[in-house]
Amino acid sequence: MHGDVRQPGLTAETQPPNQATELSGWERCLQHPESLRLHRVLLQTHLWLGVVVGLYVLVMSVTGSMIVLRNELEQSAKLARRLTPVVEWLVNLHDDMLLGRTGRHLNGIGAICLTVICATGAVVWWPGITHWRRSLTVNLKSSLARVNWDLHNALGFGCLVFLMMWGISGAYFSYPNIFNAVFGFSGNFGATRQLSFGDTALHWLSNLHFGRFSRFSEAIWAVLGLVPAVLSLTGVFMCCHRLLRKDVRYTNKTSGETSSIRLETGLLHNCRAMSPSASPGP
Repeated sequence: MHGDVRQPGLTAETQPPNQATELSGWERCLQHPESLRLHRVLLQTHLWLGVVVGLYVLVMSVTGSMIVLRNELEQSAKLARRLTPVVEWLVNLHDDMLLGRTGRHLNGIGAICLTVICATGAVVWWPGITHWRRSLTVNLKSSLARVNWDLHNALGFGCLVFLMMWGISGAYFSYPNIFNAVFGFSGNFGATRQLSFGDTALHWLSNLHFGRFSRFSEAIWAVLGLVPAVLSLTGVFMCCHRLLRKDVRYTNKTSGETSSIRLETGLLHNCRAMSPSASPGP
């Protein structure tokens, strides 16, 4: 990656303008979204918010997948005696983070952060109309960092609806009164009354969180529930990869030209066999 290196024979005034800057705002969104300032802001938001709540997402993902099948596990009398204490501990960890009401509030904040990560990730994912198909595939023949990047993009976009649903429903479970007041939910699912549209939506949201439709759907949810954990790990890998490889600008004292060189830290140098020679991200 090179810095402000001019074409031979051209002055600063006669340099050809950047192609992206010649496009309208809408055209830049479609063709070169990375050139937009909003895109860079959302990318940084997605990146650092993911770093902050990465461990939270990992724990919620793994525990959520494990307790999806708790009803089936507890139906066996022999297994119930052994697994019930473990399952209840996992439920407490998933719902309240083992901290009671305080943990429930923290869980709600984490769920809101997950929703924001999903929303910003959906925008950042868009690579332009020319390359959008490439962002849906994973080239296993590429370098480790490229495979990691592709996997994060493909999984994140492919499971976006599920991720948003888990984030929104998780926020509801932590702050039901706010949702009830805003959307007119009563939270009463008794069979003796006709459910309103809001209560029906809430009932579906609760079932969707754990896939409580059939044993087959619960099995699917248990597998898909691990996707946030994979996204958390791949995201942390990308962040570390960016931090371990940095472009450092320098000025040639003889020619006055400004260029950039890539420096490697000692840790990255020792892990050269696992990392590519260039970062794959934007």
